[in-house]
Amino acid sequence: MAEAVYEYVGLSTRDGFNRSLRHFLAVNDILSNFEGRQNLADALNGLLDEKAIQSNQIGPILNALLVGHPKYNYQSRSYNLVRSIEDSDPIVSEVGKWDAVDLVLAYYHPDLGLTLINPKNKQHWDSVQALRKNELLTIYCGTLSEKAPENLLETAIDALVSLLSTGKAKAGASLTQGKFKWKAPKPPAPAKPKVRKKAGKPPARAKAKATAPAAAESAAPAAAAPAVEAPSKKRRMTPMYSIPVSNELFHNGNVEAWKKVIQSYNMKYPGLEVFIFYEGERIHDINTLFKWGKVKHGSAIMIAIAGEDIKDLAKLQRYLRQGASPAFEAFLRFPVNTVLKLF
Repeated sequence: MAEAVYEYVGLSTRDGFNRSLRHFLAVNDILSNFEGRQNLADALNGLLDEKAIQSNQIGPILNALLVGHPKYNYQSRSYNLVRSIEDSDPIVSEVGKWDAVDLVLAYYHPDLGLTLINPKNKQHWDSVQALRKNELLTIYCGTLSEKAPENLLETAIDALVSLLSTGKAKAGASLTQGKFKWKAPKPPAPAKPKVRKKAGKPPARAKAKATAPAAAESAAPAAAAPAVEAPSKKRRMTPMYSIPVSNELFHNGNVEAWKKVIQSYNMKYPGLEVFIFYEGERIHDINTLFKWGKVKHGSAIMIAIAGEDIKDLAKLQRYLRQGASPAFEAFLRFPVNTVLKLF
């Protein structure tokens, strides 16, 4: 009874009500495409690109349509990956032949959060770069509202688990014939700028006064028309890039230089995150890299950038290489609280 009292509290404010309404409308819009056999991962990632939904809506929509909806017959299975997967080409090539079923992978990326993958869509694999060993993955398999034999769905899930775990799968002919042959979604057409309607002929007495402004307007460059914005990009993560340590030791000075470089990058691009890895481990506190002489000359520190519109990656790598070299002092010749303008 106590839970029922708070069931609709989120709808009691204008913001909460409008947020919930937008969510319901988004789900309703998805349904028409979903019924037309559009893969749910393709649909939701497309809406994320267009800023029509937020990342925290993915889980509820996924659960509402593939788990809680009585009309759709999807089976699911969760397991922890037994190996890291960096080359997705064999998976895409094999699963792309499975026209009998629709598949969605929900990967709990340690840095990007819940990420949906259509295993038949190479672009989705590229956006996550790699699936990491021991991370959680949930497989959803179904045929929309059409009744499919349970053993067909189980066979598809078993085959995909085998493919992810060993790189090999024993998929029978039953998986290759059906209505779910994947086609790449068409990119959204760019919006056309509005054309201003031609004004009527001015009165005779106003004609002389209008001559000068009209001439000035006609002399304006064509670029004055409103530019069409490129569609925003879904949050993604770059591959890992190697930064060699050329100093005799990656010591406190190198660490402080890296802090200056990354601080400058974050100041210029606040929506981007710089991730640091060493020996396969995510480094949350950069100070640990110089403790006990851990990182020596000739070692390599890996970095990756996560965000929507990744820029100045080559410049960032160049500065970090310098910061890991004997020339690191160039970044420290400024007052302590100074943010360098490197980007």
